[in-house]
Amino acid sequence: MTTVIDGQKLALEIRSEVAERVGRLRSRTPKLVVVIVGDDAASRIYIRGKRRACERAGLVSEQIDLPAETAESELLSRIFALNRDPEVHGILVQLPLPPGLDPYAVARAIDPAKDVDCLHPENVGRLVQGNAHIKPCTAAGVIEILDRHDVPIEGSRAVVIGRSEIVGKPLALLLLHRHATVTVCHSRTRDLPEIARSAEILIAAVGRPRMVEGSWIKDGAAVIDVGQNRLEEGLVGDVDFDAAVARASLITPVPGGVGPLTIAMLLRNTIEAYEQIESAARSA
Repeated sequence: MTTVIDGQKLALEIRSEVAERVGRLRSRTPKLVVVIVGDDAASRIYIRGKRRACERAGLVSEQIDLPAETAESELLSRIFALNRDPEVHGILVQLPLPPGLDPYAVARAIDPAKDVDCLHPENVGRLVQGNAHIKPCTAAGVIEILDRHDVPIEGSRAVVIGRSEIVGKPLALLLLHRHATVTVCHSRTRDLPEIARSAEILIAAVGRPRMVEGSWIKDGAAVIDVGQNRLEEGLVGDVDFDAAVARASLITPVPGGVGPLTIAMLLRNTIEAYEQIESAARSA
């Protein structure tokens, strides 16, 4: 029987764990600041979800709204001020940014200790080396799903369809550090269906609605759908869920699968950053 993951339930478990950790603190409360530039509707919906989740977990959440025409120098100045603020433990600049703003320059500007999205080059380097303190939220959420449902990673053949900086690449690294045999596929991969059929863990993060067909799924595979594609009929994933569910041993739906885990892992990253910053301050 196929296990269909309830991402909301799992996210609530993680958020409750974060709330327990916050409740045990005796000094300052962890604070996350989200900077949003422009008026992207999807970003604002996502940000509202983040703020509600922070408040319910006992974290302090602040939002800085900047107009789309904000100069890069002004945005960087705001980030530098947050870096210096001892009350701030996590900084997240919501992507995508308006045209004219360099996301790589913005990522480099954030203090690596407060980079809860794991986009600073130092944190990316730690991720490559396998000693990252903070891991990218969505990729870490996928690993959490596999672990909490006892999907063996070590020795398994994992196929990641998608090579984005946010999900595909970091997820491949996390799986590799857990001793999976990892293949990363993309738009130029030959014989993609055949490669997908070899996967015991198949992860779709390519951004193409229902691209992964049921015939691509190995019987008994764990299928993780990271896709978020908006069609007239609503939100759909990168996997043809109805066809895949008959073959997979475990599968994430869209919506309600990986999505809620992204915010839950952001909360965990914020308290992890808090603990590291406070520990460093005590040692100084």
